[in-house]
Parts: sequence; structure tokens; C-alpha cells
Amino acid sequence: MGDAVGSPLAEAMNRLWAKHLPQMEERVATLQRAAEHLAKGELTATEQQGAAADSHKLAGVLGTFGLREGTDLAREAESLYDKSGEEIRLLAARLAAIAEQLRAMIVGRK
Repeated sequence: MGDAVGSPLAEAMNRLWAKHLPQMEERVATLQRAAEHLAKGELTATEQQGAAADSHKLAGVLGTFGLREGTDLAREAESLYDKSGEEIRLLAARLAAIAEQLRAMIVGRK
């Protein structure tokens, strides 16, 4: 027994999605900026912590909406942003790719 497209539950989830969409987009933008700054060697500790926190929050909210792949990507980003020194610098391209995949997933769900 699945949810029909016009079911009250589906409509409620769509309203919740719309409500949280600007915040999700801003969190992805934070991840994109952090990856760009990392690639340039300009990532601050505050930005890195913010990117890890926003990754964690995205993992939760995307899971709420059934976007399991998004949750997995956000968790990966969170774990990568917890690294330090040269180890994280080598991950800039992967973090940029994750941010782009999350952005595309969110845009695709609109």
C-alpha cells in the first residue's frame, strides 16, 4: 500500500520539502564554498567545522525525505571534513563532487 501522488501524506511531505528547501540549498552552498576554498588552500577551521555540521544536518533531512543516496553522500562529506592537514587537502575534488551531486539531487526533487 503506497502513497498515491495526491495523498494527504504525500502532500504533507511536499509541503515540508518546500519549507526546508532554502535551508538545504544553503547547506549545499556551504559545502560547495568549503570545497572551493579547500582546493585553493584557503579553507579556515571555522568553514571546515561549518561544512562538517551542514553535512551532518543534510544527512538527516535527506533521509527524512527518502533520499538514501543523499544521506550516504552527506555522511561521507561529514567524515571527510573531519580530517585535517594534508589528508583533507587531497580530498578537495571529492568534496566538490559530493556537493555537486547533492545539489543536483535536491534540484531534481523540487
